[in-house]
Amino acid sequence: MSEHDCIFCRIVAGRLPSVSLYEDAHSKAFMDINPVARGHTLVISKLHAETMLDIPLPALEAVVATVQRIARAIDAAFHPDGITIVQSNGPGAAQSIPHFHMHILPRNFYDDLPMNWRLTPGDRRVIEEAAQSIRAALEG
Repeated sequence: MSEHDCIFCRIVAGRLPSVSLYEDAHSKAFMDINPVARGHTLVISKLHAETMLDIPLPALEAVVATVQRIARAIDAAFHPDGITIVQSNGPGAAQSIPHFHMHILPRNFYDDLPMNWRLTPGDRRVIEEAAQSIRAALEG
């Protein structure tokens, strides 16, 4: 997807409206128009990068700093039981907009938001094999 066709790039450029919360030179925070919780917020990079794998480190750092700032404000405004930060990369991870962004979700006990997985012990051998593959990729 090109920057011209990207919905988030159009929001950054002011060609599409948003319910803005905060912005600086590198990031923008605004309310999600399909909220799963009261206060559901998106934080995006002003630089078009599709995933965390593509975004330059300075732009990523700016987004994370804004996420922390907004999460603190959400905590003060709503006093949720917790806050979930979600960031997906690619269609297989349910990334709906191919522009790097993070969701900030105020959470309450029993909100029934289907995001938490059960802790199930894994096979130690399979875990070790996965770690070896990752270490090899880090070295190579």
